[in-house]
Formats: sequence, C-alpha cells, structure tokens
Amino acid sequence: MFSVVCLLIVPVIFFGDLWIKNHIEKYIPARGGKREKRLLGGRLLIRRHHNRGAMLNAGERRRPVIAVLSLVLTVALIPVFLFSLGQKGNHLLRLGLAFLLGGAFSNTYDRLKRKYVVDYLSFGVKWKWFRGIVFNISDFCIMIGALLSVLGAA
Repeated sequence: MFSVVCLLIVPVIFFGDLWIKNHIEKYIPARGGKREKRLLGGRLLIRRHHNRGAMLNAGERRRPVIAVLSLVLTVALIPVFLFSLGQKGNHLLRLGLAFLLGGAFSNTYDRLKRKYVVDYLSFGVKWKWFRGIVFNISDFCIMIGALLSVLGAA
C-alpha cells in the first residue's frame, strides 16, 4: 500500500507544480506591473523568475548541458525508484525517491519544454541575499527527497 502512495506522490508533485508554474506565467508579469505578491504579512513572496541554469542559475550559459544532465539524472533515478517499490521496509528511502523524482520530472520538463525553469517563491527575510533567491515547489521536493533518501539509505 505504501508503494502505491509513493507512486501517486510523483504525479501529484509534477502536475501540482506544473499548474502553479502555468498560473505564475499567466498572471505574474515578467516586466512592469505588479511583479510581486506578498503573503503571510510579507514573509512569503510570490514572484516570477526564469531560471535558465541549474540551482541559483549555475551554468546558465550552458543551458543545453544543464538540460541533458537534468534529463540523464532524472532517467537514471526512475529504475532506482521502481526497484525500491518492490523492496520490503525502508519507507523513508521510497518516500524520499518519490519526492525527488516528482520534483526532478517537473524541473526537467521545464528545461526541455520552456528552456528555463519557472521559479516563484521567495522568503521576505532581512537578508537581501536570501530574499533574492527564488524557488519553486519542485525545488523543495528535491531537497526534502534527497534528505529523506540519504536518511533512508543510512
């Protein structure tokens, strides 16, 4: 039963984040207009950012390399995830791989389809450098999935 839940997590992350990204692309202007929405008293900022590289725009001048690397790593993760579904126990690893794969599918899809990843969440904190970092739900799923996978594999 837990394997079925993990199988469902992957498309929920992918389609959920895809819906949000499409909404951001449609309703948050890239230039001009109100480009930022503040939620939770300004603690959460909704903005539209096109990340043309990997994390923190790393490699943005080598987008094709980043896209291919993203695709290769995502495809390599699929058999690992599928193999884990047939294993007894180790729910933490399976859950981590599900989060990791759902987030990876979403960001890889963006890199291949749009040629950039749509990021839209920032935190309204006093540190300007951290406030300037823009995330998406898939980024959080990848981070959580990696952490859970490492903990589950230990």
